[in-house]
Amino acid sequence: MSEAALPDTGRASDEVELGAARTRLRLFMLSGWRGHLIVLGGLAAVILTLFAGDARDMVRIWWDSSTFQHCLIIPFVIGWLVHQRAGDLAKLQPEGWWPGLLLVGAGGVAWLLGQAAGVALLRHAGLVAMLQGTVVATLGWAVTRAIAFPIFYACFLVPFGEELVPMLQTVTAQMAMKLLALAGVPAHMEGVFITTPTGYFEVAEACSGAKFLIAMAAYAALVCNVCFRGWGRRAAFFPAALAISVLANGVRAFATIYVAHLTSVDAAVGFDHVVYGWVFFAIVIAAVMAAGWPFFDRKPGDPWFDARALQGAARPAARLAPVALGVLALACAGPLWAAFAAQGGAPLPPETRLPDVAGWQRTNARPQVAWTPHFSGADRMVQGRYRNAKGDLVDLVIVLFDRQEEGRELVGFGQGAAGGDGATWAWSANAPAPANGHGEQITGPGPVIRHVVSFYALGDVVTGSASTVKLETAKLRLTGGDQRAAAVLVSAQESSGRDADGAIAQFLNALGPIDRLTSQSMGDAP
Repeated sequence: MSEAALPDTGRASDEVELGAARTRLRLFMLSGWRGHLIVLGGLAAVILTLFAGDARDMVRIWWDSSTFQHCLIIPFVIGWLVHQRAGDLAKLQPEGWWPGLLLVGAGGVAWLLGQAAGVALLRHAGLVAMLQGTVVATLGWAVTRAIAFPIFYACFLVPFGEELVPMLQTVTAQMAMKLLALAGVPAHMEGVFITTPTGYFEVAEACSGAKFLIAMAAYAALVCNVCFRGWGRRAAFFPAALAISVLANGVRAFATIYVAHLTSVDAAVGFDHVVYGWVFFAIVIAAVMAAGWPFFDRKPGDPWFDARALQGAARPAARLAPVALGVLALACAGPLWAAFAAQGGAPLPPETRLPDVAGWQRTNARPQVAWTPHFSGADRMVQGRYRNAKGDLVDLVIVLFDRQEEGRELVGFGQGAAGGDGATWAWSANAPAPANGHGEQITGPGPVIRHVVSFYALGDVVTGSASTVKLETAKLRLTGGDQRAAAVLVSAQESSGRDADGAIAQFLNALGPIDRLTSQSMGDAP
């Protein structure tokens, strides 16, 4: 047999080894949709593990709070939205994209600020933004543009909107009053409390319509994307849907009071529970869809995007591995800073005494309805009652924290003059206050009305603004400053012939500077 007829086993072996090496290289580079999705899933798992506490808190809120139970279906809606685009998505090439790291970094900063200030909303928003940024960074500009709305829609996973409750309570009460006047029902409004010949009604937090407004925002945004192509129609539909929700809730509040006027309070309560829980939102949704239906301009078969145009306009790509490392670095930066940030501060004095106030004497006279503010986790709270020569009665409360942490904060949900679960007192309106204080009217059984002025002190800052408290708390926790904090509340009850605001103003004038009182209470001044 000639030499040329012998098989070239060495060359065949080299080709096999070269093919195997190329296969390993492709797997290592994780190119194509499979590789990018593996990296995306891995990064998302790491981020959710790093921020597992916040992820659990969000899910718990979705599950426990009726205001946010619609969030439970949003992950499935996002999956459905992506699935609708799957056919054209397959025509695009995923790529690493550096600008996505900007969104990851912004989310990390938001989380860090939320952690420092004790603002759960910022932490939750930061976590969602980091996940959104990870999608953008690992899939690239073309894919991001193709699934821009599903990525944006993840914002509705964040439990937000309860901050609007006081405003919505007031708006609902005012609308109910106008409709009662049109119906010829005599009524008087005091804050968020409405009195009619039939009874005494409170537009409580649960009656503010916040849960329907928040759910409507998520629903209307989805309809804008699925049913409309033009931005003009979307811009008209979305605010109109929100306005209908608010107006309808005012009608519901009026209807409940009107039913009570025609029948009884018990019948009205039963009517409200049925309408509010089972029928109301369905009617509002039907009304919104009926109003928008003639203007829908997206047909069922219309494409979601032009894959060829997006791929042709794709921005310069980056290698996936360094982008993934950038995502990890930015996601880890916030927890590392929070873990190693200096925890400065000084201990509180062993005792805190109420001050002597010129022209006012301490008294043991009992109020008509007992009142104590709610400050969960406070290290110390002292309270006393003062009387002047005219017989005015004023309550003074001093609250002290040696540091603020999750669940023990100076300001927050349930904290303050009328906070706490099952509280006897409820916020009803704003009230006059000095420039560095916060005034509010609270109402108790009877009804009994109190005015309360609150001051918050951190470091050298005395303020009545909750947002300022949060910002100062964040600054102190991030820089290792003295984290001791105090609240001073001055309150008086409204009664016949007694001006609560006047009594509070006279007491504050005699008390002197609030910063001096807080410094003495925290042991910084004699």
